[in-house]
Amino acid sequence: MGPFDRQSTWLTWAEATRPRTLPAAVSPVLVATALALRDGGFDAQAALSCMVFALLIQIGTNFANDYYDFVKGADTAERVGPRRAVASGLIAPAVMKRVMIAVFGMAFFAGLSLLSYGGWPLLVIGVASIACGIAYTGGPYPLGYNGLGDVFVFVFFGLVAVGATYFVQTGRIWGEVLLIGAGVGALATNILVVNNYRDVETDIKAGKCTLVVRFGRRFARWQFACGHLLASATVLIVGLHGWRPPVTVVVFLITAGAGLWQTRRLVRSQTPVALIELLGDTGLYLAFYSILLCAGVLFGE
Repeated sequence: MGPFDRQSTWLTWAEATRPRTLPAAVSPVLVATALALRDGGFDAQAALSCMVFALLIQIGTNFANDYYDFVKGADTAERVGPRRAVASGLIAPAVMKRVMIAVFGMAFFAGLSLLSYGGWPLLVIGVASIACGIAYTGGPYPLGYNGLGDVFVFVFFGLVAVGATYFVQTGRIWGEVLLIGAGVGALATNILVVNNYRDVETDIKAGKCTLVVRFGRRFARWQFACGHLLASATVLIVGLHGWRPPVTVVVFLITAGAGLWQTRRLVRSQTPVALIELLGDTGLYLAFYSILLCAGVLFGE
């Protein structure tokens, strides 16, 4: 294999990680760490372990999605989104499955390093995260094929990710942490909403009953808008209970305006290209939202 072939292979695997979705893993850890820093509990080693675990879970889930969607026939030539490595013939199904297992295995061992901070509850969370990552599109009752993918993302990339990251650094958890987790989880779920909104026709043919398939695109637009509404409301509530008024107003207006803008884009998107662009921007907005939250938490009081 020559250098260009090796480069092509690495690019294929990099694409298979689905970089547009990775803010869903990074953002909750950043926000929870900012909260821990403000509250005097920052632990760099614990925060880094949480970041590695979250990224590995996200990548492993994406690899599982690539493999199982191909096996179940959801990824076909008719699919309009970014190419999938297995469906495109770039990576053999057996190879993708082995790498998926390896990534989840690395996530498990990364999670073990956190047990000294919180004991067996963290082991339960870690195992549940891996199990749901596989069960998202695999197993006898795949979550993504039965309308539960949105719940999985909201819970594990919102409430659990923020809550657990804060807990391992401070040894406690309270209402503000979970509220912020809900805001982050809502925007992480919006990434999935846009993805499923784009794929609704091919998902119907494959028997993949996402919420968009079950209830239609109008429902998806309302779900997307409500996700933004929850994220903006989170900023407002947290700000009113601790930030200086000007900071609260500015951050709320930015998030509310961005939410309205993205919702209008979803309503007006008529082509796969427009939805692919919105998918990337939805992930970027989650990262930006998290940075705004971090700034408010650390400097807004």
